[in-house]
Amino acid sequence: MAESDKSPRPIASQTLFRGLDIIDAVADGVVTVAAISARTGISPSTTHRLASALVQIRYLKFEPRKGYSLGSKLIELGFQAYEDSDLLSVARPILEILSEQTLDTVHLAALEEGEVIYLDKLPGQRSVRVSSRVGGRKPAATTGVGKALLIDGTEEQWKAQYQFDRAYVGQQSWTAWLKLMRSYAKSGYAFDLGEDEPVVRCVAVPVRDVSGKIVAAISVSSAVEYMDPARMQTLVPVVMRAAQRISDELGGGRHRTAVPERRR
Repeated sequence: MAESDKSPRPIASQTLFRGLDIIDAVADGVVTVAAISARTGISPSTTHRLASALVQIRYLKFEPRKGYSLGSKLIELGFQAYEDSDLLSVARPILEILSEQTLDTVHLAALEEGEVIYLDKLPGQRSVRVSSRVGGRKPAATTGVGKALLIDGTEEQWKAQYQFDRAYVGQQSWTAWLKLMRSYAKSGYAFDLGEDEPVVRCVAVPVRDVSGKIVAAISVSSAVEYMDPARMQTLVPVVMRAAQRISDELGGGRHRTAVPERRR
C-alpha cells in the first residue's frame, strides 16, 4: 500500500506507525529494504533508517544475505503478553482446585515451535519431583501435555512431530507411537507412560478456545507408585472436567468432548 493511500496520521505518531508497519511486513516474511518499502509505501531511505533503529533495540534482527527477521525483544514481549493473557488468569483457579483434588503436580502448557512450553505449574503435595519449570521446554512426542496438544493433528503432522523428536523417543517406534496417538485422538486425552521420565506418569487433556482450536493442555503428574493404570483411568474424567471448565471460560464450551464416567 502506498503512503499516500493511508489515512492521515498525526505527525508526532507517524514515525511510530511506520516502524510498526515495517515490523508487520517482516512478520509476513518480507525481508529486504526494497521489498519492505514496496509493501509499506515507505521510501527506501526511511525504511532503511527505521529498520536499522529497530535492529538496535532488538525488535528486528538483520543477517547479511538473509535480510530482516523478528528480533528477540518481540519474543520476550510475546511471552509476557501470553503470561498476561486470559488463559493464565482463567486457568489458575481451576488448576488450584485440581491440585487440591489430586495432591499431584498440575501443569498448564502450550505448543511453541514444535516444543511444549510450560505456562504454569502447581507442585503436588507428595514427595515427588517432576522435572519441569514455568517457561521450560520439553519434547511434545514424549510428554502427556505434548500428545494432548497434538491430538487434532493429521497423521502426516504426527509423523513430522515424531521425526522432530526422534532423538528423545528412545526405542518407541513410529508404528507404536502412531497407535497411541490414534487412541488418544479418539478418546480426547493422552497419557505419559514413562516416555519422558521413566518414573513419572501423567494424564493430560487439551484446552480449546472459542473456535474449537487447541490452545493449551493441562495435566496431572506423579510418580509411578501413585499412578498405577487404574488410578490414571480414574483421573481421566477429573482432568477432562477441569479442562472443559477452562475451555468454557475461554468460550470453547460448545466444543465438548464426552467425559467418561469415573470408574468405581
